[in-house]
Amino acid sequence: MCAETPDYKDTLNLPKTDFPMRAGLPKREPEWLARWEKMDIYGRLRDKAVKAEGTVEARTPFTLHDGPPYANGHLHIGHALNKTIKDMIVRSHQMMGHESRYVPGWDCHGLPIEWKIEEQYRAKGKDKDDVPVIDFRQECRKFAEGWVDIQREEFKRLGISGNWDNPYLTMDFHAERVIAEEFMKFLMNGTLYQGSKPVMWSPIEETALAEAEVEYHDKESFTVWVKFKVAEPAASALAGAYVVIWTTTPWTMPSNKAVVYGSDIAYGLYEITGTPDESWAKVGDKYILADKLAADVMTRARLDDTMYTRLRDVPVSELEGLKLTHPLAGVEGSNGEWDDLRDFRAAPFVTDTEGTGFVHCAPSHGMEEFELYRDLGMLDQVITYNVMEDGSLRADMPFFGGTRILKQNGKEGDANKTIIDKLAEVGGLLARGKIKHSYPHSWRSKAPVIYRNTPQWFAAIDREIGDGRDTYGTTIRSRALTSIDELVKFTPQSGRNRLYSMIESRPDWVLSRQRAWGVPLTCFIKKGALPTDPDFLLRDAAVNARVAEAFETEGADAWYKEGAKARFIADAADPEAYDQVFDVLDVWFDSGSTHAFVLRDREDGTVDGIADVYMEGTDQHRGWFHSSLLQACGTIGRAPYRNVVTHGMTLDEKGLKMSKSIGNTIVPEEVIKQYGADILRLWVAQSDYTVDQRIGPEILKGVADSYRRLRNTLRFMLGSLGDFAEADRVAPEDMPELERWVLHRLAELDKQVRDGYAGFDFQTVFQSVFTFATVELSAFYFDIRKDALYCDGDTARRRAALTVLDALFHRLTTWLAPILVFTMEEVWLERFPGDDSSVHLVDFPETPEEWFDAELAAKWAGIRKVRRVVTAALEIQRSEKVIGASLEAAPVVHVEDAGLLAALQSVDFADICITSALTLTADPEPQEAFRLPEIEGVGVVFEKADGEKCQRCWKILPDVGHHGHAGVCARCDAALS
Repeated sequence: MCAETPDYKDTLNLPKTDFPMRAGLPKREPEWLARWEKMDIYGRLRDKAVKAEGTVEARTPFTLHDGPPYANGHLHIGHALNKTIKDMIVRSHQMMGHESRYVPGWDCHGLPIEWKIEEQYRAKGKDKDDVPVIDFRQECRKFAEGWVDIQREEFKRLGISGNWDNPYLTMDFHAERVIAEEFMKFLMNGTLYQGSKPVMWSPIEETALAEAEVEYHDKESFTVWVKFKVAEPAASALAGAYVVIWTTTPWTMPSNKAVVYGSDIAYGLYEITGTPDESWAKVGDKYILADKLAADVMTRARLDDTMYTRLRDVPVSELEGLKLTHPLAGVEGSNGEWDDLRDFRAAPFVTDTEGTGFVHCAPSHGMEEFELYRDLGMLDQVITYNVMEDGSLRADMPFFGGTRILKQNGKEGDANKTIIDKLAEVGGLLARGKIKHSYPHSWRSKAPVIYRNTPQWFAAIDREIGDGRDTYGTTIRSRALTSIDELVKFTPQSGRNRLYSMIESRPDWVLSRQRAWGVPLTCFIKKGALPTDPDFLLRDAAVNARVAEAFETEGADAWYKEGAKARFIADAADPEAYDQVFDVLDVWFDSGSTHAFVLRDREDGTVDGIADVYMEGTDQHRGWFHSSLLQACGTIGRAPYRNVVTHGMTLDEKGLKMSKSIGNTIVPEEVIKQYGADILRLWVAQSDYTVDQRIGPEILKGVADSYRRLRNTLRFMLGSLGDFAEADRVAPEDMPELERWVLHRLAELDKQVRDGYAGFDFQTVFQSVFTFATVELSAFYFDIRKDALYCDGDTARRRAALTVLDALFHRLTTWLAPILVFTMEEVWLERFPGDDSSVHLVDFPETPEEWFDAELAAKWAGIRKVRRVVTAALEIQRSEKVIGASLEAAPVVHVEDAGLLAALQSVDFADICITSALTLTADPEPQEAFRLPEIEGVGVVFEKADGEKCQRCWKILPDVGHHGHAGVCARCDAALS
């Protein structure tokens, strides 16, 4: 610039904003949280809905029912994923015009809390059984209350909006009342029964477990091949031969009652002809084995193929009617415990894929065996009660009494080894070993579980209910399956198949737990009556009502107070003729009942008691989705939800499950301290949550980079809109085509955003908006319009650009508000400050349909395509230092297509390409023209711009210096004037 040329910098309309590029989220987010709490944002949205009722502006309620987390520890990254998705669903539906309700809740009863209190007792040398049960329950309640308060603050720090002042707790007195009432509906409609069957049992926690309370881990187990001698009929050609079984649970051998075979398996008779020095096999022994497995069994017995021979086929018809001898039969000191002959028959569950082709049956410890003998009407002959609550074998059992399957710490006890040693001693073993396999463990104590036959309370899911709610079926199972098919939409759809198959094949629901902290099974059983007797259970509406009223005012502790039985039964029957049940309900029944005391009973519930959405992790197909479905189908006749949305699990960056032991866990609190909660929320939005999520330091760095790019776009808008006034607004029909193209893109995005949020697809929403903001706006529209915004005077073009920026601002901030709750509030307040101002109090703006212009969009798709060729050609010149900026160029653009050329000639294409000049021609492309292979018919020949550099806008033009203001072009001279 010449010395006499003025400095025009102060005459430019440069962006002005205090909005910082460095967000400082960890420090600033708590300030917004405090502001929202003071404003009562959630409450004001509810007031807004109330005021709209009865008017044309009435908002349709939308309710996401919260699957209750368990109140016993700090939040992990899975909690953050879960609650953030829920928050995005709730906020987006609110901003799309619904009255969006979210009541957070907590699961407060159950074994994990009880276990913690027992641990505290043990540390103090106290015995739980010496503490009055109500005192113990109060300790559990206090423990849960403490964690509810901690978790509430941790959830709020994530920016989760909801009715935090009045959440639901399963231990609230009203909740306990309703849970009991829901149970009593099963009592009254005939689906409740007491049965004795094998259930998953935790010896460590001394209670039955549901499938949802079990997780599978690898476990090393003892494995044995045991010999059962063919005893009857004595005339059989197989008498004296051995049927060999294989089991990974030697502790069940004392409870063996039978052996079963497969009716379609090929069996053979094998004779031992030689043995090594160490073998339990003897020369002359004959074994019946499945042919496919015989070689493997012999190898396990240390026999090579020279030491045995196959004598002949053993047809299944020859096995029919045989009786076997237990290997411990007649052993000195056994007191006849195992002397009865063992049943031997075909069973459909026997295969020849592993083992021996025979299965040993202890129906007290295996569901398939139990069902086989139940269907045969022989349970009374085969059921045993050999395993106690703590996993020890009954004290008076010969040889093994008092031995334990597991120690109290969950490690291997002495029962398996003692039994194996005894079997070896009496010649009952053919082989032994160990196997590593997937095995069920309690998800709380992490200890292995066993199958144990105990009296438990069940909900029959195939029993006709007959309660008049038959629209979707007459049994719990039929109602559940019909609900899945006809009433519920699943996101992703694979969740439907998963839940359907689980419901289709599941057994009856085990409702009872042998613990103290929970809602009791509020029922009474007649002394001396059998479970099959019609008067076994006391079914009386007045009794039920008294229980419910007591629970409402005193909580479930009322069940445990002295005189409770006489108080509740009163004059309905003779209290002395009944026993009170003290088992507690499965906590999944608690959480499965929440639809009744949250959706049905609360003012912020739903009109019909049905939620719009249940949203949880994929593990809840066998957990909360499952139990809620069964419970509701038993009481209201259908699913309690219209949508089931499922997210995957959280993994580390390598795709490994997070584990404290290997140090790959990501703690939400640490992420928030480093980056802020908005970065964590953005990680959720950027990911496909329907599959497993990966998170780690490198992934979070990438998320933070995306955030910075987006923040830069928002900062540009704020800076440019500082002087925008309503009087500057330009009607769309008066705008240049470039602005109308942006409006068209907003119309397209508006549909994408609304459809995405309505379909719970946040990844598509964010990626669509992010790509638009960073590519179509920052790298295209803003890049082009900076010149007009900075350098134009009060022109129609500049006012049109500002009008479009205003439209962009309102849409981008609101569209992104459900995701980046803190940042969009910051952006909004930067432009609209005030004590009552918040982006979270407004809706998505309505976008006029007339903004949509497909013809214009097609035209500009062609224009942008040619621009790509021009900018690529100029980039080569820049990289080769021929020019420093695109304004130094005046390229010649050869366009073969006449229609495309006309489109380019109808706009200021030099302005679009950010060059000082540009020539469009239909002449054939010269050889030296630059081309892009993917864009045919377009070539660019580089030419330098002719003229002087305008000292205000930096364009190089021939007219610079020929106007009233020194060193400027005509446009800048007009702006200065």
